[in-house]
Amino acid sequence: MTAVSRRKGAKTGTERDVEAVLDDLYTTPPADFVARREELAAAAKAAGHVDDARRIHAARRPTLAAWAANLLLRSQPQESRQFLELGQALREAYRTLDAVGINELSEQRRRIVAALSGQAAQLAQEAGHRLSDQVRQDVESTLRAVLTDPDAADRWAGGRLEGALTPPSDFPGTAPPTGAAHKPRRETTPRPSARTRAQNELAERRRQREERLEHARTTAEEAARRLRDARAEEAEAEAARQQARDRHDQARQQVSAAEQQLQQARQELQRADREEQEAEERSHAAADAHAQARQEAREAEREVKRLTSRKA
Repeated sequence: MTAVSRRKGAKTGTERDVEAVLDDLYTTPPADFVARREELAAAAKAAGHVDDARRIHAARRPTLAAWAANLLLRSQPQESRQFLELGQALREAYRTLDAVGINELSEQRRRIVAALSGQAAQLAQEAGHRLSDQVRQDVESTLRAVLTDPDAADRWAGGRLEGALTPPSDFPGTAPPTGAAHKPRRETTPRPSARTRAQNELAERRRQREERLEHARTTAEEAARRLRDARAEEAEAEAARQQARDRHDQARQQVSAAEQQLQQARQELQRADREEQEAEERSHAAADAHAQARQEAREAEREVKRLTSRKA
């Protein structure tokens, strides 16, 4: 079972989710690592996954060489698996003192390390980061360490390297002399020298300082962005308030005009009511006068008839 299969063995639920998040995070270019890490940690915390957020926040930004090695593993899974198998075969050949196998695998090792480091440089270039000669050497050093040391192989197979790996100095580049005595060797990385430790400590302090600086820059950029957003929201709110004030004034004017029209309509209605009442009164008076005139006309007609009959 390879290191990759061991690491991906029995993961379930949110554990698989956070593992996938961390895998993707370590393929993020170092310049964007801190901002992306904080974004993912905040998202996990907002979702209620506090432990996952803590794990994500604890992730350390990789060096450019380590990032390129991680990117190579994720982007070229078949070649990476074959490379890990080559390392196992090479270490087995050395343990069994197979001189022919060591020579053949060593030559294969040199070719594949050169090819894979070239692929890593190409992948980094496609991601917008050109690797310097020194960084490419660090990538090659990491790949040689993967072939030489099983612990280094496991670390690279995890896909989350934070720094370049250094191969043990006693890895055989060629077959050992015939008849030479060999002692069983432990598959461990030799203890670094005082100078190497000092260099590593200096590199770590620089990395931590750069990470703090990057975090400070990210925080400042985020604060500036929030300030710009707040100013924009304030301007929008002021514009909306002005529009509301204008609409209120316009509505008040419309209400005032409507009230005046209503008052005029009421006055017109009252005037029409009075005119209607006066007209009705005149109609009643005219009707009464008409009835009185008819009555007087009938009485006059009867009087004429009466007088006419007497004369006859």
